[in-house]
Amino acid sequence: MRERPHDGPLPTARPVAGARPPHPDGDRVPSPVGPGRRAPLTRRQYAYGLTVALLVLVLLVVGILG
Repeated sequence: MRERPHDGPLPTARPVAGARPPHPDGDRVPSPVGPGRRAPLTRRQYAYGLTVALLVLVLLVVGILG
């Protein structure tokens, strides 16, 4: 890999053909849902959450009774 010299300016940025447009300046990226709102949870996310909660409950009961 070629290394550039330590002294001198950085290479200029060039747009890539076919790439997505750059993000706007600032610390926030626009969201399709809107500012301050989250997308609703899917059934799969609810199922995963319920499965994890039941698993923790079973392990807690087994730990207390065992």
